[in-house]
Amino acid sequence: MKIIILAISVLFLPNLSPYFQNDELSSSIGKGKLLYQDFCITCHLPNGMGTKSVVPPLANSDFLIKNRSESIRSVKYGQKGNIMVNGIAYNGLMPAPGLDDDEVVDVLNYITHSWGNDLPIFTEKEIKTIKK
Repeated sequence: MKIIILAISVLFLPNLSPYFQNDELSSSIGKGKLLYQDFCITCHLPNGMGTKSVVPPLANSDFLIKNRSESIRSVKYGQKGNIMVNGIAYNGLMPAPGLDDDEVVDVLNYITHSWGNDLPIFTEKEIKTIKK
């Protein structure tokens, strides 16, 4: 069954094929979605669009693309101060959600593989290198 789904995804849904090709990523995204629903959805909304000039979007976010280490740091330790996302300035406070490094991996993999984002996979080894 998995081979059939993979073949169909490669032929007809090329943007979804990485989900089926990498069980580890698929599992991480699934766990990350649950974490997002618990910790992030209230402010960043179910569609990842946030609130213009108040809460930055995660959907199609140039900040995620251009600032990988800062993105990790934001999820791991929280965010305060000025940031630019898709040409709009944000100066809010995002408290640290208190996630373990493996949970940071999962929520980042979910965010960066949703809503038009397609970034390289985050790993726990990478997360551990980011300090406050």
